[in-house]
Amino acid sequence: KLSHLLQESLGGKAKTCIIATISPAGECIEETMSTLEYANRARNIRNRPQANQQVSKKVMIQEYQSQIERLKDILTTQRQKNGVHLTMDEYEKQTSE
Repeated sequence: KLSHLLQESLGGKAKTCIIATISPAGECIEETMSTLEYANRARNIRNRPQANQQVSKKVMIQEYQSQIERLKDILTTQRQKNGVHLTMDEYEKQTSE
């Protein structure tokens, strides 16, 4: 459960710090061992943190507009049942494989 909650932090591009809290009590030995094993596995995970890139509003709008146009083309093709719509880049990528 914990691995699932921390999935983005542990395997992503963020810096992560884990503090393993354990108990010296004898009745908590199983939980303590489990915590230490998890902390050891998490310590061995290597990720590459990167700073977020600043994107101008103009660039984002252009990207969104081109994506909207591409989606409109796909929708039109699907409605007309004229096959599958591929951009030239997608077509070249599939034919080269």
